[in-house]
Amino acid sequence: MLDVLTIASALCLFLLLIQLSATAILLSRLLKGPSRHPPITPQNPTPELLGCVSVVIPTLNEALRIAPLLDGISHQSYEVREIIIVDSKSSDGTPELVKTAQHKDPRFRLMTDDPLPTGWVGRPWALHYGFLHTSEASEWFLGMDADTQPSPGLVAGLVKTAETQGYDLVSLSPQFILKYPGECWLQPALLMTLLYRFNPAGVNAEQSERVMANGQCYLCRRSVLAAVGGYTSANSSFCDDVTLARNIAASGYKVGFLDGAKVLKVRMYEGAMETWQQWGRSLDLKDASSRAQLWGDLWLLTAVQGLPLLVVLTYLFFSPLVPGKISLLSTPLLLLVVLNLFLLVIRFAMLFAIAPSYDRNQAKGGWLFWLSPLADPIAVLRIFLSAFRTPREWRGRKYNA
Repeated sequence: MLDVLTIASALCLFLLLIQLSATAILLSRLLKGPSRHPPITPQNPTPELLGCVSVVIPTLNEALRIAPLLDGISHQSYEVREIIIVDSKSSDGTPELVKTAQHKDPRFRLMTDDPLPTGWVGRPWALHYGFLHTSEASEWFLGMDADTQPSPGLVAGLVKTAETQGYDLVSLSPQFILKYPGECWLQPALLMTLLYRFNPAGVNAEQSERVMANGQCYLCRRSVLAAVGGYTSANSSFCDDVTLARNIAASGYKVGFLDGAKVLKVRMYEGAMETWQQWGRSLDLKDASSRAQLWGDLWLLTAVQGLPLLVVLTYLFFSPLVPGKISLLSTPLLLLVVLNLFLLVIRFAMLFAIAPSYDRNQAKGGWLFWLSPLADPIAVLRIFLSAFRTPREWRGRKYNA
């Protein structure tokens, strides 16, 4: 029994050392939160913004969810010069919806992109194609996804913030719309994998390889995008938004990732299974990261998000079974349990912090949001599974492995 306890004590000490260093890194990031840039707010345009933004929206069979975007982007004011929809031969009626919107707002332009070139992924190709057809008179390029729901004043507020803060590229974290019980439980745990690895929205990254971005709302100076060759440097990336943002930051431009929960909503996926399959396979960001960075992120997530619940539950299960022996583990076990309880406290505190980033008004089983920390080990497992697999299909397109 002593040999078993000795091994268990050594294991506790090993886990403790791993988790302590990861916890220090996590705290160094979270402590930057109070100094972050405040959330973007809707603003009215001013005359100097007239026609300064070209909006590009890639679509592929988006008929069931594009209507709120078409309505919301049409309600943006005169700062928007043109709204280019780049459709990749949708077969579900998406072009017809765009044509209907075009009758009401002449700023809409419907285009069909050329066949996908070798080495390109569909989304960056559509955005690149749209960029090539934007007006050179526009100062800003704004890429948006079909599942977004922009509030009036979004574009003006975004441009004014970018100009005031001196950003060359800025993207927004949205407010996520939840509807079904499974996604209320799983989606926040998957989102937490990003928050643990990177600075909170509104805190500028000091190193280009730690830059975070969200292509759902992606504002870039047109001159900067032209200087880096449009989306060519992210042509084969399944996380083209982060890849391009990091390349632009590495070129010396100022890149920001800000809180947009007050101006932008998004309905990404329907249910837990689609969230697991679709969002989970891009969250690893392997296409925008070095192998060393990827392994470092996996270690961090395992230590501070995947293990705490498992360690505490394991202790609670075994301690009643060997009450006289568990005390022999003494200090390493005690410190390990205390550390993991501390990490769980941080996790639930983070849950309260991100609550404004979720719209649960229409959600069935919305209370499961508060139990999302129980999904943390599953969320970390999903990042591991994605990190070593290249997607073979994305948004209806098939790619070679």
